[in-house]
Amino acid sequence: MPRKRPGRVRTKNTNRREALKLSSMAPEDFNVRPGEVKSIACPDCRTWRRIMGDTVLKIREHCISDKVAEGGKHERCPGTDQVVIIDIDVQRWHARQNRLLRDAMPQENRRAAQQFYKPIPGPAAPVSRIKAEITLETARQSYLAHRRGCTLCVKGQHCTDGGLLARRYVLALNQEPARREALKEQERQERRTMRKQTATAVRRAQWAKHGGEEVETANNRCAERIAGSLSEFRGPELPLAPQDPEGHDRRQAELGKEYAARTSASAV
Repeated sequence: MPRKRPGRVRTKNTNRREALKLSSMAPEDFNVRPGEVKSIACPDCRTWRRIMGDTVLKIREHCISDKVAEGGKHERCPGTDQVVIIDIDVQRWHARQNRLLRDAMPQENRRAAQQFYKPIPGPAAPVSRIKAEITLETARQSYLAHRRGCTLCVKGQHCTDGGLLARRYVLALNQEPARREALKEQERQERRTMRKQTATAVRRAQWAKHGGEEVETANNRCAERIAGSLSEFRGPELPLAPQDPEGHDRRQAELGKEYAARTSASAV
């Protein structure tokens, strides 16, 4: 298979235009990916053309018409031999293009960069190793259930789990009297506290705290008023006339005129 020779510039001619910088073009109008042939969309004819050269990069010679092979007239594109300058960060441009390609892909074709698998839960711990509140009844039921289903636990012999359950049952059996006594003591303490809170002396102290002569005096003030008597809220110190009599009269006159105008308007 013949080796593909990289393209090279065979002429020093240019189109005498100012060098085309890639930073002035849209990122999707050129391709400078590492390991691929450099190409660009010609600014004049908007067709993709190859970028030739190693040090001096130029757009490859091409014509405007695509029908030259069919006998059409060969018209050279003004963008031929256009000098191109790569003034961008190729790695950053490459990463951005890859991100745009991933975003443009359909959702069903996307694939995460790293697969996360749900961890498989481990096997459940045996009953003999579950740490929970141990009572005499629970220890007894666990031991008997194991004895019924285990073929190694016969007579006085036990398997590993059976031995643990048996020792747990014996320990609970030995601790049961102390546990019951502690429970009774707790109940007695609660009843003693309740009696202290509801004792007669305690209630009397509470009434004394929230009662007394002040409360009694306040209650005695709540008496019925004799008909015809003067209230304490109507004394000589209570003002009965407005502070500005002239302003008050003027305001009353204005309100009377407004009321008369509204009455006449509604009557019409």
